Amino acid sequence: MTKTSQSPGSDKSLNLFSPPASSAPLADRMRPRNIQEFVGQEHLLAPGRFLAKVMETGEVPSLILWGPPGSGKTTLAGLLARAGPYLFVHFSAVLSGVKEIREVMEEARQQLTYSGKRTILFVDEIHRFNRAQQDAFLPPIEKGTIILLGATTENPSFELISPLLSRARVLVLKPLNASDIEKLLERARGDRERGLGGMNLRVDPAAQKLMAEFAEGDARRALNILEIAASAASPGPGNEKAIEPALVQEVIGHKLPLYDKDREEHYNLISAFIKSLRGSDPDAAVYYLARMLAGGEDPLFIARRMVIFASEDVSNADPRALPLAVAAMQAFDFVGLPEGWIPLAQTATYLASAPKSNASYQAYLKARADVEKEGSLPVPLELRNAPTRLMEELGYGKNYDYPHNYSGHFVAQEYLPEKLRGRGYYYQPTDLGEEKEISQRLADWRKQRRERHDHEKGKGKESPDPRRTKAAHREDEKPPAETRPGKRKET
Repeated sequence: MTKTSQSPGSDKSLNLFSPPASSAPLADRMRPRNIQEFVGQEHLLAPGRFLAKVMETGEVPSLILWGPPGSGKTTLAGLLARAGPYLFVHFSAVLSGVKEIREVMEEARQQLTYSGKRTILFVDEIHRFNRAQQDAFLPPIEKGTIILLGATTENPSFELISPLLSRARVLVLKPLNASDIEKLLERARGDRERGLGGMNLRVDPAAQKLMAEFAEGDARRALNILEIAASAASPGPGNEKAIEPALVQEVIGHKLPLYDKDREEHYNLISAFIKSLRGSDPDAAVYYLARMLAGGEDPLFIARRMVIFASEDVSNADPRALPLAVAAMQAFDFVGLPEGWIPLAQTATYLASAPKSNASYQAYLKARADVEKEGSLPVPLELRNAPTRLMEELGYGKNYDYPHNYSGHFVAQEYLPEKLRGRGYYYQPTDLGEEKEISQRLADWRKQRRERHDHEKGKGKESPDPRRTKAAHREDEKPPAETRPGKRKET
């Protein structure tokens, strides 16, 4: 925990900006000492932007700084603390607990009481605090005892409690772009006091570009690579140390993608994968599949999501999609890595390229809504099983028409409870893929069912029973014994 007071406009540095030891990492030595040295985050620091105004007025509110590693959260917090007469306390959620929180709060209260100075409490990795620990910050923020600056790499919506979010503004910091990273690298190479200016370095432009690209917006990572490459470079003519692309590649080694299996990037990538499948883009789908597998995601998790997708988003437009997805899951379970990605890639590209329909998914949601709204409507008597004589006498199974006794194996019989008949259809197939044929077939069957319904309601008393006109009833055939009332109990 670091504590330092600061007077407005003073040149006295906070501990955060005190000259680091020569043994400190290059990234720490090159930390910006003032806002002029800060690189990136123009959407917050450009003239007229929110943090630029805060710096000018010195009125610092409670803030949550949310951004990826190496985007400047810690440095920015220190610069904000120098904007006014604040006591700055650097507090690590990794190393501290409730006892330390209470001590800091009490000291902040005493400072406000006796010196009139407010405390800026900078909490690094604030998402690591549990709900009870986060609750401890609420009263001091509410009373104005502290100004909270929290830094997190995780989505505050998931990791921080709502009362804390309502008392602190969330600022999103972006990864630095490649030109910003190169600017920092050039500054570090030329700085003789804090950087590598005294090492007589020559950096090939291609090597510098490679370092900037590998850093993926992380200033700390880029400076670490430069420092290691400078140490590994061999002196040449004139004692010059050259950093070439081959050396940088050797220092970098295998590039691991940004991924965290149980946090936001996990959800971002699986969301992008599913949306790419749904959007019929096999190229994007296989890219996000590769990203997840390279990051260490559980392949069976991806396979299960494809099984769900095949039924929810492809459905009857291509009935082969579901068995293929199930087969891919089984194939991976059987084959394992490293070759298990092959059936996953096949299935992902197939699903993305298949015709889409969510008609069966929507049909279930509509039916479930009626179940919740209407409750347990009675099953029509003709559809009930009659395992006992009493149930037969009560009419269970009476007047049930056995579809296989009719041509086309269809009879225009109603199956829904009486209250739901004539309301419309839950399942409305599309005209894509194999659902087009299903749609045409259902249109004919539904027409026959409507005609019978109208006939039985008395709207067509002069017309014959549609069962007799639309399908030739074969009187000599009867339902098999297991379907006739009273022969067995249905399960």
